[in-house]
Amino acid sequence: MLDYLAKLHQQQYNHVLDPEINSRVSQYEMAYRMQASVPETMDISREPEYIYDMYGEESRKPGTFAANCLLARRLCERGGSSCSSTTRVGTSMATLPNDIKIMTKSVDQASAALVKDLKQRGLLDDTLVVWGGEFGGPIIRRGKLSPDNYGRDHHPRCFTIWMAGAGVKAGFTLGETDEFGYNIVRDPVHVHDFQATAMYMMGIDHEKLIFKHQGRRYRLTDVHGKIVKGILT
Repeated sequence: MLDYLAKLHQQQYNHVLDPEINSRVSQYEMAYRMQASVPETMDISREPEYIYDMYGEESRKPGTFAANCLLARRLCERGGSSCSSTTRVGTSMATLPNDIKIMTKSVDQASAALVKDLKQRGLLDDTLVVWGGEFGGPIIRRGKLSPDNYGRDHHPRCFTIWMAGAGVKAGFTLGETDEFGYNIVRDPVHVHDFQATAMYMMGIDHEKLIFKHQGRRYRLTDVHGKIVKGILT
């Protein structure tokens, strides 16, 4: 059936000489190759034991953050241009002393393993790893405020992310807050600066990445954004 369909496509192209026909066929074939590769890519059952040990026991359980980090490495290994691993684990607003242990156990080991795994496979130099959330947490406590049970509030004024690979300087910290972690006092990085820098590391000029929306042309960094060269090697 597919062979006859290919012949029909070729006949149509010979008749109208429209290159869009070949482009569309090429897209269909690429989509098929992507779909056909998914079962093998998503199957982590054949990973060696030392990989599970590195990512942690939760990496054996589909849907966990650790398993998603392992899948992210497999996608990068197979040429995936972009992948995201998320967790619903967040800073507890009510029972922090107990929850923080659960949170760090589920996130820290797998995050470190992803960077280590990419590096040992020679993938980290051209892979950008970004780890972060959408806001920070102040030192101000909330909730019951007992010695062994309290929470933390939301704080959008300043918070931390970390990056690895793709030319990011290792073992380096940029920026500083006051002693309360409330205001930035040195080397602030605006979201547009971060976007410009991330795109630069991916070979994209943020001033030329323009898209049209509702009749107006936009940049992801709007009219702002500067590359933060201090974090680059």
